[in-house]
Amino acid sequence: MEDPRVSVEQLKQVMAADFERLAEQVAAAMNAAKAGHIIADTEELVRDAHAVFREQMYAPAISLLRMAQLSLSGRTLREVVENEGQAVRRAQQKGSLPPAFTAAECTDQTVITGADGVMVPLVTEAQKQKRRDTESARRIAQGRSSTAAVGRPPQGSDGPYKEFKLVSFYDPDKSHRHVLGTAGDCEVAGSLMRREARRLQLTAAKVKYAVSDGAEWIAHQYRQQLPMLDEHILDYFHLREHVLETGHVLYGEGTKKAEPWREEMMGCVWEQGPLVLLDRLGSYLRVHRRGPKHEALESLRDYLGKRVSMTDYPRFRELGYDCGSGPTESLCGRLTARLKGPGMRWDQSNAEAMMALASVYHSGQWDLYWKSERTAA
Repeated sequence: MEDPRVSVEQLKQVMAADFERLAEQVAAAMNAAKAGHIIADTEELVRDAHAVFREQMYAPAISLLRMAQLSLSGRTLREVVENEGQAVRRAQQKGSLPPAFTAAECTDQTVITGADGVMVPLVTEAQKQKRRDTESARRIAQGRSSTAAVGRPPQGSDGPYKEFKLVSFYDPDKSHRHVLGTAGDCEVAGSLMRREARRLQLTAAKVKYAVSDGAEWIAHQYRQQLPMLDEHILDYFHLREHVLETGHVLYGEGTKKAEPWREEMMGCVWEQGPLVLLDRLGSYLRVHRRGPKHEALESLRDYLGKRVSMTDYPRFRELGYDCGSGPTESLCGRLTARLKGPGMRWDQSNAEAMMALASVYHSGQWDLYWKSERTAA
């Protein structure tokens, strides 16, 4: 059975009342304007009415999808969503879309921030060229003229994946969340940290700290961009993974000795702190003076040694700090869920647009966005 589609006429029919209301509002504004002042007297009213109409235009299509079990053209729906995502990105960059909360409104006036990287599948230039060649051959065979836009086509990615970076802010009970993403480099992510921290009024928080996976670029950007943070904590479970890998080298993966060793080492750093664990690793290094076991132990020691201030878990626990980066990792998954469907690959700008839409939704800014669209000059 052929998959039914939503036609333009069907959409016009269900949107007729909304369109008529828009026309009435525009006409009323024009008729009420003073002679010689039509633009000045009507511009704001007309823009406001159009913004409301644009916000509401999704509802009829969704109703058709759910109740009539019809579907829009995939290309049309994609273009509508991507264009709106680009509009969200512009609003975020201009600062016209405020956060849904400030630090003073957070639980216990505490703000936790995190950052992470996530790989996004992109369309490569070779894939784009193959698509163009295939479409050109099909068009020639069917006798159709080209519908491509004039000018140089958008370039594809130089690789099949690119690391996008995300920055999040949330409070202890996760009742307030704010997250944004970028395809930019570490410096761009750092600028994002600083900009959003300022808009959230982070300096007003009584307690403010970061929890991350310990990546050096994240630590560097937090030091440079948010020096007012009280602490930067290494996610407990990332350290645990490093200890786990070392245990596998020492005793073999899945052996009876590997798991107890891992739990003993993690219990040591959790209860007594990183300096005690470093001392314990030193004793193992004196036993294993060369070979793969020595290298694994030395690697773990060096990793922990660079992050002593980030792994003072006894003190962090005493202060009531969260030592896990789970909330940030969860938001990474939510912002990129739509980008990682089976077989999906994206142009970088459209991937960022989709992330922008997701960030508005998961940051509680959806209503704020549409309100800002209605009131924008």
